Amino acid sequence: MGTEDTNALATPLTLACGQVLPNRVMKAALSEGLATDTHAPDVRLERLYTQWGAGGYGLIVTGNVMVDRRHLGEPGNVAVDDDRDLDALTRWAKSTHDGGAPIWMQLNHPGRQANPLATGTKPVGPSALAPGIPGIPAPRALEESEIHDIIDRFAVTAAVAETAGFDGVQIHGAHGYLVSQFLSPRSNRREDSWGGDLDGRIRFAVEVVRAVRAAVSPGFAVGIKLNSADFQHGGFSEQDSRTTVERLADESIDLIEISGGSYESPAMTGRPVTVGDSTRSREAYFLDYARTVRAAAGAVPLAVTGGFRTRSVMNLAVASGDCDIVGLGRPTALTTKAAGALIDENTTRLDSPTITLGLPKRIAALKQLEGALDLQWHTDQLHRIGAGETPDRNRSAWRTAATMIERNGIGAFRSRRAISNRRYSPAERKFQRERIIGKYLANPVVRGLAALGFRVALMTDIETIGRKTGRVRSVPVSASFDADGAWIISQHGTRSGWGANICDNPNIKIRVGTRWRSGTAVFVHSDDVSARVRTFSTNKVFTPIIAAAFRTLQSNPVSVRVNFTDHQP
Repeated sequence: MGTEDTNALATPLTLACGQVLPNRVMKAALSEGLATDTHAPDVRLERLYTQWGAGGYGLIVTGNVMVDRRHLGEPGNVAVDDDRDLDALTRWAKSTHDGGAPIWMQLNHPGRQANPLATGTKPVGPSALAPGIPGIPAPRALEESEIHDIIDRFAVTAAVAETAGFDGVQIHGAHGYLVSQFLSPRSNRREDSWGGDLDGRIRFAVEVVRAVRAAVSPGFAVGIKLNSADFQHGGFSEQDSRTTVERLADESIDLIEISGGSYESPAMTGRPVTVGDSTRSREAYFLDYARTVRAAAGAVPLAVTGGFRTRSVMNLAVASGDCDIVGLGRPTALTTKAAGALIDENTTRLDSPTITLGLPKRIAALKQLEGALDLQWHTDQLHRIGAGETPDRNRSAWRTAATMIERNGIGAFRSRRAISNRRYSPAERKFQRERIIGKYLANPVVRGLAALGFRVALMTDIETIGRKTGRVRSVPVSASFDADGAWIISQHGTRSGWGANICDNPNIKIRVGTRWRSGTAVFVHSDDVSARVRTFSTNKVFTPIIAAAFRTLQSNPVSVRVNFTDHQP
């Protein structure tokens, strides 16, 4: 019988700590965003992990849990920096154990990839170098004492996880987060003992592993997730990764998971940089690297996550020794019992659609938007499961795009004190949502299309004079032109920034094709906005986009009439 005919996925695996995993299929970490407002585990996590716990997995790894609540990757992260939420954490672990699966908590610090809108705190990193992510500022370089404090925080969180009943922890050292930032020469330009050559850049990861291992019992598992590479010029290379694996294999590690990329590159978002010739390479795009790192890992088992979809490929990867565990991410958001279906041979292939807005991708900003959208679409499925609903395979990509902005932006402009002390009215929350969607989704998409050379009447720009600054403010808008002027829609009425500007000073400029024309703008409250919007475009692509945007915003738009004043021919 050949290796392709065996059911290698069903084989148990004994780890160095003595823990026995019942099979070789791991539910890899997916960021759930299902914490409470105080970053405690929510009951929705219990519902979700009850489903996964009964899914037949040999191991379940949680979404990233932050070791410092002052620095979050996104607003819905669970944060554990003490035992204040021990009861909720215990229920979370138990919900998984009740289905028969072991659960490890993934420990993370986002470093320079922290969402400053979620916390009001300036991100930190090894060096004061900004990531290539739109909207994320340059971090503050960490002081020596702060580095030691973060290492201690990883250890404290691990100890709390063990007390709560988790079976192990996984240190997140991939995808451009803090541990990964220290490893990469692209983000770590330090000249002290925490930077410089690879020995210096590895030090942070090694010290975190040592601190965590010292804080937990011998039978508690400690794993780490590493990039094969970050796929960026001058960044963390495959040779760097092999050396890192070799060093960490000597540090009482129970499992090394191989992934790759960061939010600045497409690999981690399900869009691999390169595709091999073999079926296995096309499907599991870090498997070739895993083969080359096997010797460096020694006796430490390897898990590979990224791209696995068919049972035959997974079985062959394990049976051949290329990896010891197959990690599944996105497919588990649609099929919570994926492992059981694969091992019992009821399923030969897992479903995980590629989510896209259908926009051109010739510029980097739109590629990053598409990658983030794919992740968020699958996160939306987790939210449905957490709410007691079933996954929605037909969920609109545009609806997810709006959800992505809302989830990462609502409360974004509030400080932690404001979150705890101030209650926002439904109208205020609604207005925040509208402003955020416009600023971080609609406007960037329109600018991206314009950068690609799209010049249609639907999309244009207006210039107003800031009522407070006196400076010219340019914003993209949708417009319907006629001989005397144009109709535009203020989605937030007179509350929008440019809407308030024209109330104060109606003199504006509006772009008509490649020309700028002067005009006066006035709100026409009596106009039927719904009827007006339908006149903007009959294009099969853009008309649904406009309609979806207005449905998502649920705003109170007002028509604005612009009359030309320069009388150009």
